[in-house]
Amino acid sequence: MQKSVKEIIKQFKDKTPEPLYLLHGDESFYIDEIVDAAQKYILDESEKDFNLTVLYGKDVDMRQLQEQVKQYPMMAERQLVILKEAQDVKSWSEMEKYLDNPVPSTVLIIAHKHKKADSRKKFFKSIKKNGVIFESKKLYENQVDGWIINYLKEKGYAINQKATMLLVEFLGTNLGKIAKELEKLMIVLEKGTQISEVHIEENIGISKDYNAFELTNAMASRDILKANKIINYFEQNPKAAHITQLVPLLFGFHERLMKAHFSNAQDINGLMSALKMSYPAAKEVLQAKKIYNPKKIARNIATLQEYDLKSKGIDRGPGTDADLLRELIYLLMH
Repeated sequence: MQKSVKEIIKQFKDKTPEPLYLLHGDESFYIDEIVDAAQKYILDESEKDFNLTVLYGKDVDMRQLQEQVKQYPMMAERQLVILKEAQDVKSWSEMEKYLDNPVPSTVLIIAHKHKKADSRKKFFKSIKKNGVIFESKKLYENQVDGWIINYLKEKGYAINQKATMLLVEFLGTNLGKIAKELEKLMIVLEKGTQISEVHIEENIGISKDYNAFELTNAMASRDILKANKIINYFEQNPKAAHITQLVPLLFGFHERLMKAHFSNAQDINGLMSALKMSYPAAKEVLQAKKIYNPKKIARNIATLQEYDLKSKGIDRGPGTDADLLRELIYLLMH
C-alpha cells in the first residue's frame, strides 16, 4: 500500500508499524526523515541495544539479512532492521520468500535512495502487497518556495519572499541542504521570527545584494555594470561563491531559457505552468528571452561546459578564479 510521510511517522509514534517498508525515489530528504523517525519511535531506548540492526546495501550479505529478520526480538514486542543504501543491493532473490510472508515481530525498512526501485521486480510487488511503499519525489523549482514556508511554519517561524528566493537560487531544490541551513537559522533566531534576507546574509553568508540570484538577474537584463560589481564582491569574499558553484547555476539559467524559447508560453503564468518555475524565475526568463536567442544560448552552454573544465584546472591558463569568472560572464553577455 502507499502512505504519506505523516501517515508513516504516525504509525511509528503509535507503535503500530507494518512489517515491511520500501522507501525509494530521487529525493533523499523524506527517506532520511522516515528512517530517523523509525529509529526514534518504534523501539524504546531500553530496547534498542538488542533489537535495532542497521545494515548497508553495499556490504550486506542477503543470507545474513534473511537470518536477522527471522529472529525474534529480545525482551521487546518487535525488532527493527534498517537496510540503508538499498539501491546497491544486486539481487533480492534470496529475500523473496520472506517478503511474501514477513515475520510480524520484525519491522524491515528498506531505504532505496537517489532513484526509484523497479516496480516490475517481485520484491517490489511483495512489499506492496504485505507492507508499505513510499516514493520520495523531487520537488519542482516552483514547489520549493511553498515547502520552505510550510517547513518553517511547522517549526514556528515565517519567511519573506526575498529570503526564500535566495535560498532556492543558492541551494537549488535539494531539501536536505535547505533544511540544514534553516536549522542553523532556527538555532540563533527566536520562535515567531520572520526570516528575512538580512538574516540569511548574517547567518548563512548569502549576501542579499551580491549572490548567484542577482548575478543571473543581471545577465537576464544584460546589466554589465551590476554583473561586474557582483564578481568584484565574490573576489573580495571568496566564501560567498566560487566559480565551481556558479557554473551549474548559470547552466540551469540557460537551460530554463532554452526551454522557454521552445515552449508555447507567452507570459509569466504560462512559463510557471509549463516549466514548473517560481514567479521570480519565470519573470527573469521572460526578460532574458528578449535578449538571448536560441543560437546565443547554445553558444553559451558550450562556453559554460568549457569553463566548467577550466574551473577544475583543465586547460585553465593564468589568472585567479575571479578572473576566470569575469571572463566567463563577459563571453556569456556579449
